[in-house]
This record gives sequence, structure tokens and C-alpha cells, in this order.
Amino acid sequence: MAKPVVAIVGRPNVGKSTIFNRIVGERISIVEDVPGVTRDRIYSSAEWLNTEFNIIDTGGIEIGDEPFLEQIRQQAEIAIDEADVILFITNGREGITAADEEVAKILYKSNKPVVLAVNKIDNPEMREQIFDFYSLGFGEPYPISGSHGIGLGDVLDAVVSHFPKKDVKEYEDDVIKFCLIGRPNVGKSSLVNAILGEERVIVSDIAGTTRDAVDTPYTYNGQKYVIIDTAGMRKKGKIYESTEKYSVLRALRAIERSDVVLVVLNAEEGIREQDKRIAGYAHEAGRAIVIVVNKWDAIEKDEKTMRQFEQKIRDHFLFLDYAPIVFLSAKTKKRLHTLLPMINMASENHALRIQSSVLNDVIMDAVAMNPTPTDNGRRLKIFYATQVAVKPPTFVIFVNDPELLHFSYERFLENRIRDAFGFEGTPIKIIARARK
Repeated sequence: MAKPVVAIVGRPNVGKSTIFNRIVGERISIVEDVPGVTRDRIYSSAEWLNTEFNIIDTGGIEIGDEPFLEQIRQQAEIAIDEADVILFITNGREGITAADEEVAKILYKSNKPVVLAVNKIDNPEMREQIFDFYSLGFGEPYPISGSHGIGLGDVLDAVVSHFPKKDVKEYEDDVIKFCLIGRPNVGKSSLVNAILGEERVIVSDIAGTTRDAVDTPYTYNGQKYVIIDTAGMRKKGKIYESTEKYSVLRALRAIERSDVVLVVLNAEEGIREQDKRIAGYAHEAGRAIVIVVNKWDAIEKDEKTMRQFEQKIRDHFLFLDYAPIVFLSAKTKKRLHTLLPMINMASENHALRIQSSVLNDVIMDAVAMNPTPTDNGRRLKIFYATQVAVKPPTFVIFVNDPELLHFSYERFLENRIRDAFGFEGTPIKIIARARK
């Protein structure tokens, strides 16, 4: 199920990043008392009233000739296009400005639910300052203090109340849902067409020609699939500062609805930083992953080329050491037959469940091979392990003190579990808990 999207919008220096950090609970955005310091959208997940959602911290919108303002305006417009609900932040100390009114004009055109918050109302005596904000036309303004966390609960109540009803298609458990993510022009649409064997998706050499997400049911050798084709990187009539950044939100939505994510690379262009960022979202979401190197037909090859390219991928994508790599050409369909078996394997491992007795035999053998570490004279004791979830496989290990399970030893245990049970194509999670 794709999470609702909230965009925090407003002119520069009204406290958007501070509020974003309060809602997310981490200091992700740069917070500095200089207008326009947040130049890129920042994405994160948040939760309120047991409802998860994605949240975007935009740069401010302002009309003028100052550096970055036009780019920041474009970023905010992209976020508005993608959001289900808009949180409009204003500054109660400064009152309504011309820039606030310009922001309001943009929001009127969005036809999206807007929750108006008046920030920097740090004490009750200042509340009278919010009444002027009714004139912006978005109903009740909520007085808040981002720096002190005052009033955010009421604002989030209002935001959550506007979330759309869950009407996204749900599929049977035996259907493998997979999506394709990657930079513009890596060949995602061509690959979808090649898999389907027909021209279902517009294909063009111009980056970002796919504009709408499409679910395509598909059956092969008795296995049912749904291909969730991530929407492309541009919208008609819009000029965005970076089509790659725009792709992230669409990729996030597709990732959340998928069992398996195909991280598509362009063999001609090699590996870029954006490839790693996009793949990181799939890894953090706990989805099964297959790395697909497309346009392999365009590379001059010898017997070492594939091995050398694979090593580059392993060097750049250290966090995806579990992901299988497929080399193919959507254009010529060469090696295309290797893709679906990898998707099937990754999906099967993503949902694999291990018996507790067998799991504990593996864990105890691992401890016997490499004794648990000590810290200040205290040794980690492992009592019991059990699998508590799938998609991704998640294991709880009961210990005497979770703080004693260092990352390096956790990694060792993960490797032993993988050696014993495979889990190729899927991340696994290990959670340490104190035995009570």
C-alpha cells in the first residue's frame, strides 16, 4: 500500500525544516536562519495516529530575483503536484507577506487539501496574531511553534484527516508485484515492453516520457505478476530543475507497493551517484532487489567484461551485496530469459520462513565458531532466536544486553544465516532484545 504524501510548503525562513525535523523525529533537513538555505526537497517517512506517510520538505517559494528562488519555487511546485495534502507554513511574527499571498495563489491552483499553520507562536499571548491569516482563504489557521513542538499534534490531526481513502488495487498473495526504478533513460519502459512482448508503454529516447504509473497484470509459465511501472521524470508543460530528483517520489510510491524491485542501470553510462540513492530507498524499504544492467548489447565485450562490470557494481553498491545481477538488452531481448527466474527467486526468498529449531542450530554453531564479543568485561550472551516476520525476513535474537551486540557481530550472524538458508535477493533484519 502506497503511503499518503504530505508536502511542507511556504516562503523561505518560516521554519519549514524545523517543523519537518519535529514531525520526522530526526535532524534531516539543514536548519539555518538564512532564507533559501533548503535548496533540495528532502524526503522521509513519518507516522501519526498509527498512520504512516511520506513527507517532503521543500525549499521556500518566493517571487523575486534572489539566487535559487526560481529553482526553489519549481521544487515546491513539484512537491505540490505529488502531494495528497499540503501543509502551508507561515510566520506569525511577521504576519502575512506578499510572498505568502503568492504561495497561496499557487496552492489554490493545486486543488489539493491545504492545512494552514502559523509558526513561531511561542506563547499563548501571541495567539491573537493568527486571526489575520484567515484572509488567506484556507480555513482555520493552526498556531504552532516548530522550535518548541507546540501545536503540532492538532496540525497533524488535520493533515491525517485529509488523507485519501485506501483505494489502491490489492492483489492475491500468489501474485508477484515488481517495479523498475532507475535514472531517466536507463530503459525501464523498453524493458517493460520486452517482458510483455508488446508495446504497452510509450518508449522514447527522450528522458522522462512516461508520465503515469501503470499496473500491468501479466502471467508467464503459470506465475502471475503485476508490473508496477514507475512514472517518468517530467510532467507535460513543466520545466523542472532536476528530472532525477523528481523521479524519487514516484519511485518511492512504486517501491512501497512492490515485492521485488528491479534497479535498472544503463550499461553505456555506467554507475552514477543517483543510481545508488534510488537503490538505497528500495533497500531501506526492505524490498527484494534484483540489479538489472540494461543496454548490454551496446557494450564492446570480451570474456572479462561482465565480470569486471559486476565487480564495479559490488564496489559501488556495498549495501546490496545480497542482490543478484542480470545483464540483458531490452532492445534485442538477449539474455531477457534470465530475468524472471531471478525475480521469482528473490520473491520466494523475501517470503521465506525458517523453523526456530533449525535457526537456533545455525546461531549456536556460529557462536561456537566465533565466540560472542565482550565490552568492558561483559560478554554478549545469546539465548534464543526466532523469525518474527517475512517481506523482509526479520529475526529477533534474545540476549542479555542488546547494547553488547556490536554491528560487526550482527553482520557475522547475518552472513551465517545467509550461508545456511540463502536469502539471495532479499535484505534480512536482525533485532536484538533483552530476555526478560
